[in-house]
Amino acid sequence: MERTRARATVFLMLFLGNLGNALEVPLDPKVLEGLPQPPTITHQSPKDFIIDPRENIVIHCDAKGKPHPSFSWTRNGTHFDIDQDPKVTMRPHSGTLVVDISGEKVESYEGVYQCTARNEHGTAVSNNIVIRQSRSPLWSKERNEPIIVQEGVSLVLQCRPPAGLPPPIIFWMNINFQRLPQSSRVSQALNGDLYFSNVLKEDSRNDYICYARFPHTQTIQQKQPITVTVLNLDAINETVAALYNETDFLSDGSAEERRPTFLIPSGSSSSKMVLRGQVLELECIAEGLPTPEVSWSKVSGEFPAKRTSFLHFQKTLRIVDVSEADAGEYRCTARNRLASVHHTIRVTVKAAPYWISTPRNLVLAPRERGNLICRASGTPKPTITWAMNGIPIENSPKDPSRKVEGDTIIFEEVQTGSSAVYQCHASNEYGYLLSNAFVNVLSETPRVLTPANKVYQVIRNSRALLDCSSFGSPIPKITWFKDSRSSTLDGDPYVLHENGTLEIHVAQALNSGKYTCVARNSLGISENHVYLEVKEPTRILKQPEYMVVQRNRNVVFECKVKHDPSLIPTMTWVKDNGELPDDERFVVDSDSLTITDVTENDSGTYTCIMITTLDQDSASAELTVVEQPDPPTDLELTDQKPRSVQLTWIPGDEHNSPIHMFVIQYADSLHHHGHWHNLTVVPGFKTTAHLKLSPYVHYTFRVLALNAVGLSNPSLPSRVYKTNPSAPDENPSGVDGFGTEHDNLVISWKPMSGHQANGPGLQYKVMWRQKDVDKEWTSVTVANVSKFMVSGTPTFTPYEVQVQAINDYGIGPEPAVVTGHSGEDLPMQAPDNVQVLVLNSSLAEVHWEPVPPKTVRGRLKGYKVYYWRERSLHKHNPHHVEQQVLTFSGNKSHGILPGLQPYSLYLFNVRVFNGKGEGPASSNQQFETPEGVPGRPSFLRITNPNLDSLTLEWGPPYDRNGRLTGYTLKYQTVNISDVLGPVEELALPANETSVTLLNLKYSTRYKFYFNAKTGQGAGPVVTEEAATIMDEVHPAAPAFGNVSSSVGEDGTLISWEYWGAEKNVYVEYIVENDNSEEEWQKEYVNGSRVYVLKGLKEGLSYRVRVVAKGHNGQAVLHQSEELLVMIPAMAARQVDIATQGWFIGLMCAIALLILVLLIICFIQRNKGGKYPVKEKEDAHTDPEFQPMKEDDCTFGEYSDTEDHKPLKGSRTPSNGTVHRDNSDDSLVDYGGDGGDGQFNEDGSFIGQYSGKSSARDTAGGHESSEAPSPVNTSAMNSFV
Repeated sequence: MERTRARATVFLMLFLGNLGNALEVPLDPKVLEGLPQPPTITHQSPKDFIIDPRENIVIHCDAKGKPHPSFSWTRNGTHFDIDQDPKVTMRPHSGTLVVDISGEKVESYEGVYQCTARNEHGTAVSNNIVIRQSRSPLWSKERNEPIIVQEGVSLVLQCRPPAGLPPPIIFWMNINFQRLPQSSRVSQALNGDLYFSNVLKEDSRNDYICYARFPHTQTIQQKQPITVTVLNLDAINETVAALYNETDFLSDGSAEERRPTFLIPSGSSSSKMVLRGQVLELECIAEGLPTPEVSWSKVSGEFPAKRTSFLHFQKTLRIVDVSEADAGEYRCTARNRLASVHHTIRVTVKAAPYWISTPRNLVLAPRERGNLICRASGTPKPTITWAMNGIPIENSPKDPSRKVEGDTIIFEEVQTGSSAVYQCHASNEYGYLLSNAFVNVLSETPRVLTPANKVYQVIRNSRALLDCSSFGSPIPKITWFKDSRSSTLDGDPYVLHENGTLEIHVAQALNSGKYTCVARNSLGISENHVYLEVKEPTRILKQPEYMVVQRNRNVVFECKVKHDPSLIPTMTWVKDNGELPDDERFVVDSDSLTITDVTENDSGTYTCIMITTLDQDSASAELTVVEQPDPPTDLELTDQKPRSVQLTWIPGDEHNSPIHMFVIQYADSLHHHGHWHNLTVVPGFKTTAHLKLSPYVHYTFRVLALNAVGLSNPSLPSRVYKTNPSAPDENPSGVDGFGTEHDNLVISWKPMSGHQANGPGLQYKVMWRQKDVDKEWTSVTVANVSKFMVSGTPTFTPYEVQVQAINDYGIGPEPAVVTGHSGEDLPMQAPDNVQVLVLNSSLAEVHWEPVPPKTVRGRLKGYKVYYWRERSLHKHNPHHVEQQVLTFSGNKSHGILPGLQPYSLYLFNVRVFNGKGEGPASSNQQFETPEGVPGRPSFLRITNPNLDSLTLEWGPPYDRNGRLTGYTLKYQTVNISDVLGPVEELALPANETSVTLLNLKYSTRYKFYFNAKTGQGAGPVVTEEAATIMDEVHPAAPAFGNVSSSVGEDGTLISWEYWGAEKNVYVEYIVENDNSEEEWQKEYVNGSRVYVLKGLKEGLSYRVRVVAKGHNGQAVLHQSEELLVMIPAMAARQVDIATQGWFIGLMCAIALLILVLLIICFIQRNKGGKYPVKEKEDAHTDPEFQPMKEDDCTFGEYSDTEDHKPLKGSRTPSNGTVHRDNSDDSLVDYGGDGGDGQFNEDGSFIGQYSGKSSARDTAGGHESSEAPSPVNTSAMNSFV
């Protein structure tokens, strides 16, 4: 029971405050009001407080409690009476001391201070705060003697700064305030001294200065400069020889090498103690020649990798945040090429006290139990002591409910009024710790602190946490209910935490609803309602895809998202985890990102992030922008030979698309200047090519790179590489021999290019001889041609021909022999013994004997059979003569004639042909084809449908293909479901063209099959469908009914009912009283019972009907009654003309026109000439009564004289001038000194700038100078 109570107390404290040194009651004002609380220190100055003597001393001490605590101080263990010292004040509502040190010595306020905060429920104390002032004493005056050392020896320059508080930072500089360079040879020790492992000549200088910077006061102190002179042995020898008259005092002029020895620390071993948590710095500086290198190792273990560093060129080992595990032996080794030396440092780690667990505030109800536990560790182990309200617990009043057991105080059966603050003090020789913890005994009814009716929103399948923060003493017990409160929520899927929070591991939609939290203790009960809403998660349904796009193209990343409709989503796009560039090319829509005119800088990873108030989802895709590569650069020709050269280059930028190959091109400035030709290609991973060259070419090379996007621009051309001429390497290609006439031979070849000629003076040696007859070749040499003709040859005789290339440097290789023939002539003889074998009604086989080869007189190409249909053997068929030709190869002596017409007479002949043409034809032969099956009847019509009969009419086949023997008619019924009935068959004679079928079923659809016959069989079938009419004796119900119409915005809706069997139903309509002979318009309704007629004209009436037709779409089987549909004329939409664009534009144009006319009038009246208006002014001195005439560009007369009155507030004297009135604005205000403001010729008012113009007065005369004023006045008055 005690353990359970203690656990409950701990959890009560968890929600009463933060887990710091003080746990507090919740800050809800309703909770705080009236709740007592012992003091708690919230802020205090550090234990070791170094102050700046130039500033006031501020010692912090703040606390809280209920009621607010009062404060007092002790100094050096005795009460510090603040009221007795006018320099010391305490801040209001705080214990913080402020010491005004102006005119005072700071030393008088140094000491150990401690703050006490107390109220009626207890007393809390602060740490001991040691106040010391910072010190930066001056360097003692000293004289540094110059140091003279031999080159190669070690040297130590001592700094020895004055002791400061805190210690100063040491550094060495020269007189110009530049840091002295340090190295493995020269370095600064931890104590500030400068160590030289060996000195060099360049170490000589007179300004080695040690500086000490005191960080607290930000002051720098400087040691007197030190002069160091380094002498080598030669200089020493010269000095000694001069003193002692010796020629060779020291024989060797160079410093001797030395084994390493340690300058610090001394000896082979040493020890060092460091406190836990501080920084361990171990140092080894060695001297020797050459300069030793220093290394470190731990004898029994490894260095802590994350806390270890090596400084000062490996001479200092530094370990931060030291722990007990860092104790042990550390070895430093100094080594040069002569030897090595070791030093062992034994490190021990001590520890000032540190907390394992600090005592936590207790809030207990009367008669409850609790513990204050104070545990600390250190080396050596610290001593734990307790105090109550600042008084050692052994000196405090006895309390039977309290028992102290070492680091624990046990409370049992606490009583009201036993609240107090307890201090735990842990100390050893290296430091101390102090912690306050209060015990507050309260009796409070439960209070639920979570806001009422709070709504929690979570995403489905995520964790839901419903808070029930409560306060009470004793600790309230929390229970949860859902909706009807039928049972407590305990067990899967609910988890009740000890702080009252209800957790649902995986929230589902069914978990949504109202939840009730009940807090109950022995003093009362409190409850609160909260609501849980489980939302659908945000999911990206279509993620953006990886894109490879060419530069300057557009790219679209799609990102389609599904989210809970009650949540407001926000779509955000980022590029490479940063914001999108501020560029108008990036267009973000609701579900996509579009980038126009992409550039290479747009490459990267684009992520769409859909964020709601509860969750988010994201997806990324990469964009790779590619383009054709940059052209190669730096073409270079190497390994130059007469017939080859090596070309190298540097590839250009690939632009994210690997180069597949390089294309090497050349130009020949000698033969084809400016024309580039492909020479070869090399793989994309190569940057060199060995090129084979031809003689007598002036080569220039360039290289193009090819990737998946395309070819790059060409590189810059290489330098020209010229090859020497030589004899041809090849002969012309395409050599052929043929005849164009029966007595010639034409020898042709493909001309060689200049590139192939290998040199100047290209010619062709043409040679020929008759095959198997001539032994010697006949030849001729030609140039600039591609053929040569030999005349006088026998007809179609074989010849051997050759063509050889020749230039100024020799002849080409032996040419190949090509066999050709001289010209052909027409064949002399027709084929003999021509016969024919008729295979069937459409196929015949022709035979002939081949002609003798000598009569062909050329190359035998084959035989042609000409045949044509002379006539049909039937008297009714017309006569046709259409000649046809079939060609057969020369090795054939027979052939098949396909596609013949049956029952016909054919004629044919056979001819042989060669390359020249056809020979004579054989005599015409004839044959007859037998009968075949006839073609389909020319037509089949069904007429005169009656109740039980139908009449069929037909025409004979166009292609009878023999003598017709009759016709066959088959028919069967077809019901509404297209199911066929039994077949009836009827044979009809050949001379009939119609038949009437009797005894048929009424109102029944039939399907008919009809074909013709000859002696060879039946021809193809023609089909038709028809139906008999309704039985008039027993009429059936009408097929259509309830036909109606309604007119709407989308058209006219026609609806009906239909009980007929036919499926071909149409809506037909025509304009009423239409005297024209237009046919009914029809619309197929495809099995529907309603149809919307569109396009009917407004204001017209239409006759509408519904009809059912047969399968042929011609015969009307059923028809509804006609319906009259009136299409009303739509009322014209009332439009406010003042809001129409055309009206506004018209009014603006009229206003602009009037303004232009006014301006023209003003310009005309102000040009200064003698105008009619001037005459009128002379005649009528009062412009008030002078009308404006239309021919004067002014307004006409007005009947109402009020219209001619001056503007209100203006004055018009009798002389016609307008004077300025002090209270009014007029045009005269813009003139000069008087009223002579004028308008310029462009209508602008210029009087403001010109004032009076004497030049104008002189040029225009007196009359024009007075004209503007009355005219302008009249115009303005009339206009108003």
